Order: sequence, then structure tokens, then C-alpha cells
Amino acid sequence: MKLRKLTEADAEELVRAVTESLPHLRPWAPWAANGYDLETASAFLCEAAEEWERGISFPHAITVDDAIVGVVTAMRRDPGDVVEIGYWLHPGHTGHGHATAASAELVELAFALDGVDRVQIWHDEANVASSGVPRRLGFTEVDRRTPSRVPPMGNRVGVDVVWELRRQDTRSRGQ
Repeated sequence: MKLRKLTEADAEELVRAVTESLPHLRPWAPWAANGYDLETASAFLCEAAEEWERGISFPHAITVDDAIVGVVTAMRRDPGDVVEIGYWLHPGHTGHGHATAASAELVELAFALDGVDRVQIWHDEANVASSGVPRRLGFTEVDRRTPSRVPPMGNRVGVDVVWELRRQDTRSRGQ
């Protein structure tokens, strides 16, 4: 597994990876609820490039043998000392540690940004698979929020589970 910055040239490959993953993504990802086409991918990649330049979002392609198999993103949130990590994987590539390894790299990226003291991962309470990543990386569950940021849909029950890793915690573990 390798990470690389997403570019506008990735639109067709991203459409392929998302389209193949739609049954897996639809229950959890509002952006996948109505399908995913080249126009949607191009708009996402254009916005991603702009947000990367502004220093607020850093989307990366998760690749295996140079093929995109998912995306992991570090996003600055308010307050400014927080970066949130989000991820998705093609169902043919789950269970191999790719989301955990990719998220671990973005934790390092996040803590290298000025003023960042906390990294968070949010997921719906029913998305048990997504809870494995923060658990394996040493995050602590800090909150369960209702109503959730995203209205319940698909398999979502509408309770956001919030995991957090603090810079001071990584220092104490020698990371």
C-alpha cells in the first residue's frame, strides 16, 4: 500500500474505484448515495486541489500496485488545533490494514501542521468496521454525539462516535 496526492488526472480511475465500491459505500457515505460519475469526481478533485493549496484538506489516493483502492483525507476543522481523518476502501481491499496504515501516515502529516494538537476520526456508531482504525492507532473514544453531523441514512443510526489522539499522547508513547 502506498499513498499519493490525488490529482485531477485521477478522475476516471477514481470513478472506477468508487463505482465498484458503491454497494459497500452507500450505507455510510452520503456522497455515494446517488451514484458517482466523472462530473462528480472531477468536481471533487478540483475542490480537493483548491483546499490542498489553502492548507485545509489533504486527500490522498490509497494505492495497491499503483491502482487506486481508496481515499484517505486529513481535514482541518474548527477549532484550528484539530485535524480530522476520513477514509474509505474498495471492498476487495478491506481487512488488509490499508486504512490503518494510510491513517497512520496522515496522523504524522496532521501533527506536522502548525498548531495541530489533536487528530480525530468520526464514524457512525453502526459502522463497527470503521472503529477498528482508531482503536489500532491508539485513539481514545472521547464522545458520542446525537444528532449526528450527517442525518441517518442507509445503515447509519445517527450517532457520531468521536475518537481522538492528542499530540501529547504520541510523545508519551515515544512516537
